Amino acid sequence: MRWDHLNDDSAAGAADPALFGADAVVTRTFDTPEFRGITFHEVRARSIVNRVPGASRMPFEWTVNPYRGCSHACVYCFARRTHGYLDLDTGLDFDSQIVVKVNAPELLRRKLASAGWQGAHIAMGTNVDCYQRAEGRYRLMPGIITALRDHANPFSILTKGTLILRDLPLLTRAAEVTDVGVSVSVGFTDTELWRTVEPGTPAPERRLEVVRRFAEQGIGCAVLMAPVLPFLSDRPEQLRATVRAIADAGAVSVTPLVLHLRPGAREWYTAWLHRHHPHLVERYERMYGDGAYAPTWYQRRITRQVHEMAAEFGIGPARHGATRHIAAARADRDQEPSPTQLTLM
Repeated sequence: MRWDHLNDDSAAGAADPALFGADAVVTRTFDTPEFRGITFHEVRARSIVNRVPGASRMPFEWTVNPYRGCSHACVYCFARRTHGYLDLDTGLDFDSQIVVKVNAPELLRRKLASAGWQGAHIAMGTNVDCYQRAEGRYRLMPGIITALRDHANPFSILTKGTLILRDLPLLTRAAEVTDVGVSVSVGFTDTELWRTVEPGTPAPERRLEVVRRFAEQGIGCAVLMAPVLPFLSDRPEQLRATVRAIADAGAVSVTPLVLHLRPGAREWYTAWLHRHHPHLVERYERMYGDGAYAPTWYQRRITRQVHEMAAEFGIGPARHGATRHIAAARADRDQEPSPTQLTLM
């Protein structure tokens, strides 16, 4: 789709009718500190439940993404490329031009009630964070979780956002009737690194408090230790400190994931390296070459080290708690959807 008719005020504009329908977009800005500099494009989407491409290794087939773009502003975010399909740039626009699918809960409820839907697991937070700051205003997730609960449909959520604690009572009730998986992404505990590479996210210790709060409610919370940043957060003592903090928070499992740099994210991350760690630019060029992934030997080394440390600190494989748990969805993909598929996400 294209944004040919969007403007920067609150007047209604037009989007591609094949995707959103005529007069489906309203563009808003809010003059409050938490939303300053951010523009929200409110759309009425045609669909909300998306099929994962068949070539993917992801352990689920369906996703729900109520937002596109993300104010977390993580410089490495693999989803940056998707903004290019909206004729928006993958850098600042991705951080500040947020698409809000305001009818997401009603679309999901309609899908779950349809005759063809067979109750497959639905993953959320695998593209951009469904608990980014916009959710504090638009409150789409309570309606989404309620629909899933009412249909006893299994689901999982991956987030860096502490706002998920707002919905803890609702998630607890959902876990009484279906499998609910919650995972928090914490790649490292280095505060200085966090401030520059994940500037819009809650601090790592606040995310680990989410893990702790869920554990207190009997909902096993996994941690996706992602991304591990080569030469920045991968020293053994750094990995150990992060795994120890994850264990202390009561996580049921930890899954490390080394940084991958797809087009869109790669350019933005490289620019960040030039500004903050110019001495590492050549090392990254050698490590990643023309590809998106670090060498297999390096990924395996990190995985082995983290798993050994996790065992040392008593974190085993994902287990069932007082409420049923689904192992967290990994945020990496071997194959991206096509531009056409991504416009529907």
